[in-house]
Amino acid sequence: MTPTDFSTASYQAQLATKLAKIQQDFAEFSLPDITVFASPEKHYRMRAEFRVWHQQERTEYVMFTQDEFKRPYPIHEFPIGSALMNELMQRLLIEINSDELLRHKLYQVDFLTTQSGKALVTLIYHKALNEEWIARAQILKQQLGIDIVGRSRKQRLLVERDHVIERLQVAGREYSYQQVEASFTQPNATICEAMLSWAVENSKGLSGDLLELYCGNGNFTLPLAQNFGKVLATEVSKTSVESAQFNIAANKVENIQIARMSSEEFSQAMDGVREFNRLRHVNLAEYNFTTIFVDPPRAGLDPHTTSITQRFDNILYISCNPDTLRENLRTITQTHQIKAFAIFDQFPYTHHVECGVVLQKK
Repeated sequence: MTPTDFSTASYQAQLATKLAKIQQDFAEFSLPDITVFASPEKHYRMRAEFRVWHQQERTEYVMFTQDEFKRPYPIHEFPIGSALMNELMQRLLIEINSDELLRHKLYQVDFLTTQSGKALVTLIYHKALNEEWIARAQILKQQLGIDIVGRSRKQRLLVERDHVIERLQVAGREYSYQQVEASFTQPNATICEAMLSWAVENSKGLSGDLLELYCGNGNFTLPLAQNFGKVLATEVSKTSVESAQFNIAANKVENIQIARMSSEEFSQAMDGVREFNRLRHVNLAEYNFTTIFVDPPRAGLDPHTTSITQRFDNILYISCNPDTLRENLRTITQTHQIKAFAIFDQFPYTHHVECGVVLQKK
C-alpha cells in the first residue's frame, strides 16, 4: 500500500482489505464478530525517523526506494506525521540549511511528538559534538520550543531533557506517560488510546491479580491496574523499566510492581527453576494470578511462554504480527476459547495490522 491517496474512500477500502485478510487467515478458529478500530486518515503518526541528504549547499530529508538501487527521494511533506511534526520539519530544515555547524555531517533526524503539543528532536551526526554545537542547539531549542538530543559515536548530549510527556485518554480518565528518546512507544496515539480502552473494557470483572509480560513503559499496565487487585509486570529493558516506575508514580497507581527480567526468566522463576535477585522485592506466593496480559515482539510467544499463558484462567493478547499470533493461538485454543477479537489499524497504508484477543479457559 502506498500513501498517495488520503481520501476517506481510499482509506476505508484499504481497511476493508485488512479485515478480509484477517478473517481469511483466522478462519480455522471460531471467532466472534471482529471489532475494528480505524485510524485517522492523516496526521496520526507521532514519531518518525528521516535520513538527511546533502546536495551541494542544500540539505533535505529523504527516504529511500525499496528497489535494488535504494535511491533517495526528498520528503517535502509528511501527511501521516502529526501536524506538529510537519510544522517542525520545515522550521528545523530552514535552521539547518542556514547554519553550517548544525548541517555539517548531519546524518539523521528523529522526531518524537505528542498529542499534548510537546516535541523532542534527535540530531544524529557523523562527527564529534562540542561545546559550540551545544550552544547552538540551545538557541535552536528556544527558537523552536522543543527539546533536543545530539547523538554521535559514543556521545549522547541532552539539551535539556531526553523525553516528552504524552497524555492519553483511556475509558474516561487521563494518563500521563514519560516517553524517552530512542525507546519504544506506540506511534499512533489515537489507536493506542483505542487499544488501552479496549483492554480495560474487556478485563472488567475478571478480578484476582494480573501478570503482564513485556510491559514496556507501563503503557497497558497503568489503565489495566484498575480492574485487578494487584499487578506484577515484567520488562527486560532498563530504560523502559525506569519509565514505567516514573509513570506509576506520576499517575499515583499503587497496586503495581515491576520486575526487570525477560519473559523466559520470569517463567523460570514461576516454575522454581531459578532464583533471581531482581525478584527479591516480590513475593510470588502473595499473588492470586487469574489473568495474564502479553504484548510480545513480532516473533510472538516462544513455546515455553505460550505454555505459561495456558495456566491462567484469562489471557489478554495484543499482537503486532498476525502470523505469529495465529501460530500461538493454535496451541492456546487447545485449552482456551476466544471470547473477543479486535483489529487496530496502527499503520494505515501498509499491510501491517495489530490484533487483540481475549481468551478464557474452557
